[in-house]
Amino acid sequence: MASTVDPAFPHSITISLPLPTPRLAETLQQSLAVDQELSALVVREFRTQGATLEVYYKATTARMLRVATNGAFESLGTLLRVCEELDVGVLAAEEEEE
Repeated sequence: MASTVDPAFPHSITISLPLPTPRLAETLQQSLAVDQELSALVVREFRTQGATLEVYYKATTARMLRVATNGAFESLGTLLRVCEELDVGVLAAEEEEE
């Protein structure tokens, strides 16, 4: 992930999403990476570190960054609901541990 400010894309955010298992983090990363970013004004990168999914966005304007991250959260919500329905026990296991 980039650590310096890119003058062409001065606005950035990193979303770190802790998940119950590394397998779920990898699954979400692979699912999200399939779709290309809709605008050339936004750049997106994914990385997993153990059970944490990191999504890094950079954009030319704050508005484009907001639009892109809103879309990311919608997609993440949908994917988590699908995983909860299809991958029995993965998300429930974390609730039991708490």
